[in-house]
Amino acid sequence: MNAAAPFPTLLFEKDDGVARISLNRPPRLNAYNMQMRDDFFQALTAVRDDPEVRALLLTGEGRAFCAGADLTEFGTAPSLAAARRVRWQRDVWGLLLRLPQPTVAAVHGHCIGSGVELALLCDLCIAADDAQFALPETQLGMIPAAGGTQTLPRALGPSRALDLLLTGRRFGAAEALSLGMITRIAPPGGLAAAAWALARRLAARPPAAVAALKRALREGAGMSLESALRLETRLAAGLAPETLNGRPVPAG
Repeated sequence: MNAAAPFPTLLFEKDDGVARISLNRPPRLNAYNMQMRDDFFQALTAVRDDPEVRALLLTGEGRAFCAGADLTEFGTAPSLAAARRVRWQRDVWGLLLRLPQPTVAAVHGHCIGSGVELALLCDLCIAADDAQFALPETQLGMIPAAGGTQTLPRALGPSRALDLLLTGRRFGAAEALSLGMITRIAPPGGLAAAAWALARRLAARPPAAVAALKRALREGAGMSLESALRLETRLAAGLAPETLNGRPVPAG
């Protein structure tokens, strides 16, 4: 396992084609602050530009995945809106969304606000049975602005997304799975092992095919079906034929 340069708010390591970024502010339940924004941007850039990295695993240290934005830091700005604008000066969320590698979020404990949005921007999300989710921004006079108003309805549908966004209520892993917000629940005490196994499985996939698949889904979602099918055809034609036992794999 290879350790990279240390970050003040993150742990970063590589192991057998998988990069792991772990939010590392346990005393603050990994609340997202400006230093984490800068560290995260650098770490994601390193993942994007490293040909040895074929999958990304995102985790959190301590008792929580991410308890949302660090509201204590907001007190240093003239307003909540001004504090949030500072956080948007680097497009961390867009960088994560556009990564060509498959991404897995492993969620445990509190996953609140920005933590939910971070998990939703990953391709797959696996949660411990103790995970607790909420999007409380409207109670603070704000809206989720790290992708939540867009990713949540795409994953759940508008009505169920509005229920969570307007009420800000908390819910557990079982409901998150039934809503389609997460893709699976890890057995008790088994989140780390299950998440690593999933990330390694994805890392074994042909990188060009994975990148093309992600692009087809991401870009095709905003197109008409006819245009999206043309995009799919172009991306498929651009892939070199893979082989199985020395023979081309049949299409389809």
